[in-house]
Amino acid sequence: MPALGTNIYVAGHGGMVGSAIIRQLRANGYDNIITRTRGELDLTNQHAVIEFFQSEKIDQVYVAAAKVGGIVANNTYPADFIYENLMLECNVIHSAHLSDVNKLLFLGSSCIYPKFAEQPIPESALLTGTLEETNEPYAIAKIAGIKLCESYSRQYGRDYRSVMPTNLYGPFDNFHPENSHVIPALLRRFHEAKLNGDKEVIAWGSGRPMREFLYVEDMAAASIHVMNLELSTYGANTEPMLSHINVGTGVDCTIQELVETVARVVGYTGDIIFDVTKPDGTPRKLMSVGRLKSLGWKYSVSLEEGLTLTYEWFINNEKRIRK
Repeated sequence: MPALGTNIYVAGHGGMVGSAIIRQLRANGYDNIITRTRGELDLTNQHAVIEFFQSEKIDQVYVAAAKVGGIVANNTYPADFIYENLMLECNVIHSAHLSDVNKLLFLGSSCIYPKFAEQPIPESALLTGTLEETNEPYAIAKIAGIKLCESYSRQYGRDYRSVMPTNLYGPFDNFHPENSHVIPALLRRFHEAKLNGDKEVIAWGSGRPMREFLYVEDMAAASIHVMNLELSTYGANTEPMLSHINVGTGVDCTIQELVETVARVVGYTGDIIFDVTKPDGTPRKLMSVGRLKSLGWKYSVSLEEGLTLTYEWFINNEKRIRK
């Protein structure tokens, strides 16, 4: 671990992953954490980001900022997703380099991999096939982030690393009824159905696709672990297709199993109907996590435990979420 006086900038500190990284850094005694709200610093504004880095003495950067959303949001706003994510990651990574910041960790997404990649998906599957159509613009932006880190490490000798998380969930997730990912959308839908006494809940798709889910506190712990590995241990941060590391559980479930688990956690006892006219997305998306395990990290929170903790957080913050 770095010295306790290390100045650490967490981009995206108000989001689900960024806030979890800050909680764990502080729990480990790191108080020199630098943050800026979106109102204070527009990460898509190159001049503003360069000025920010020049005005602060930053030793490490976690790039957890991103524009994110589910299938509906990605289909509706593809230009927003590719533009905003490209701009913010280019600005942060390039400005870190210009300000001589040598250590940076970029957080990507498992959607970078081909739609029909071998399962479980190894890091080497990157750029070996066609992406899932519904989030291709977002995925291309995230691939560019990996290549930015890899290229600055190759050309300038920086220690810029990338981690690719599987599907994340937890406190501070987006519970918007239309623009959220599957777990927060399901938690809210079943919660409201329970309160309203609804006799049935409609779930999108067939329920057959398989997905892997990781609790956000585990993701934060993995990010800090990877950031602080010795470079000789981390390995190929300049090697094409291998400069990033998958982060996940290595365990998946069907969407039907997920839906039934969410219903159980929420306490909903009505019927569940699967609407097969809605898109399923990728048939299966399980990450190979052997490399991360070999580097000394493994997840600790089970899916049902994580869903219970997330639902408790939702209940305690429901009024704020609905504003």
